[in-house]
Amino acid sequence: MRELTLALVFMACASTAFGEGDVTKGKKTFRKCQSCHAVEEGKNKVGPTVFGVFGRTAGTVEGFKYSNAMANAGFVWDEAALDGFLENPKKYLPGTKMSFAGLKKESRRDDVIAYLKTLY
Repeated sequence: MRELTLALVFMACASTAFGEGDVTKGKKTFRKCQSCHAVEEGKNKVGPTVFGVFGRTAGTVEGFKYSNAMANAGFVWDEAALDGFLENPKKYLPGTKMSFAGLKKESRRDDVIAYLKTLY
């Protein structure tokens, strides 16, 4: 019983580790990204489309030529992965082609992540 209680407490803490984020603010902040990333399905630019990015395995958008680092990353884009990557792409995934320096403010990353979750 104690193990179950500890597991439930851990899951509750883990699920609240990231802020809620504001979709409207995230859409506004995403303007920094739209010169390289489209929000439409199947539309790649300099970077791959971000349509359906949440829950997708990194490096798997068809028709986009990824860096070896991203193509072989093997992780799924969830809150933690998006947060780390958006904060500092080159530190999070050395070898990535992403030239963006990152979003240093956690609230802005939370907002962008909330916005990305709506793109389905």
